[in-house]
Amino acid sequence: PICPPHSMTDRSTVRVSRRGGERWLHGHPWIYRSDVIGRGPPDADVVEVALRNGQPLGAALWSPHSEIRLRRLDDPGTPIDRDWWQARIAAAASRRTDLVGAPTAFRLVHSEADGLPSLIVDRYGDVLAVQLLSAGIETMRETILDTLEAQFSPAGIVLRHDASVRRHEGLSLDVVVARGRVPDEVEVSEAGIRYGVLPLTGQKTGAFLDQRDNRIAMRALARGSALDVFTYQGHFALHLAQHATGVIAIDQSTAALEQARRNEARNDGAPIEWREGNAFDELRALQKAGARFDTIVLDPPAFVKSRAALAGGLRGYKEVNLRALKLLRAGGRVLTCSCSFHVDSAAFMRMLGDAAADSGRRIAVERVVAQSADHPVVLSIPESGYLKGAILRAID
Repeated sequence: PICPPHSMTDRSTVRVSRRGGERWLHGHPWIYRSDVIGRGPPDADVVEVALRNGQPLGAALWSPHSEIRLRRLDDPGTPIDRDWWQARIAAAASRRTDLVGAPTAFRLVHSEADGLPSLIVDRYGDVLAVQLLSAGIETMRETILDTLEAQFSPAGIVLRHDASVRRHEGLSLDVVVARGRVPDEVEVSEAGIRYGVLPLTGQKTGAFLDQRDNRIAMRALARGSALDVFTYQGHFALHLAQHATGVIAIDQSTAALEQARRNEARNDGAPIEWREGNAFDELRALQKAGARFDTIVLDPPAFVKSRAALAGGLRGYKEVNLRALKLLRAGGRVLTCSCSFHVDSAAFMRMLGDAAADSGRRIAVERVVAQSADHPVVLSIPESGYLKGAILRAID
């Protein structure tokens, strides 16, 4: 049900264990089902949270069917009304005024990291793509949409509710144009590179905004022959082509490569050869052909989607990195990344060390990288950071 804004007087109170309360005291906004005392309200809502002894802890989103039952919003008794949403969203937007590359596509709200749990808002030109990822925040849908319209005057707002995490909340999966008009494609730019975003059908909410800072960094470092593996719609390749002499870009999706070719037509730069195929097979074929590259980008999809898949996923990461290192010329650079949350930075670096050892080459870590600045990582909320990577250089 869609509920009106909540005053401090009409909320239910959910009691939690001291262990659950301590998570909040240490800066993490979630309380799990196992730390909730009793059943709690039957419907999703905004609630007050207190310890067993009645000590108030704060206001929170309540999701009765989720493993994450409570997501902290603010201090006890705070009115979670339109003014609250306007102020919190405005504060998030104010932190995006100096992004590298003056992008017209960026993340306005990064959920828990911006104090707006389970809310994602991405801007693509004059279109907003929104995800409401918990049952609790779904109850605030109209208030949030009204606030976004009032603050940003978008041409349209699309709800990208096709994220599988909504199933854990008992919510439906769909894509709905909620306000205004949302076209099939929106042209955006970053650091002078133009590309088309598909806000209704593209990956995530339309594009991979979390790699923007790394695309701009690799553009500055690119030289010679370049290789972009898992190119998707060619965003890295377009940046590499500004300084490289030529680019090979690989993806197994026909539709993604068609969009990549349209994106290439929007920009100048070195020629890009788009290759459709399995990345592992294509890397083996390039190695067999004796190809060598001065600049390589590896931006694979998440190989590890659960803890149970960690060992197998790390083997996949190692193989693709080993093959890339064997294709790298002396002095060349490779940007390698993992967007798998369950692969932490330490495991990722160990994997790279193993791949470097097996390559028989001296490989230096030139720079450690992460997700773009509009996807902030809060130290007390490790779940806010998922993308990790490194720029490696072949010493010999």
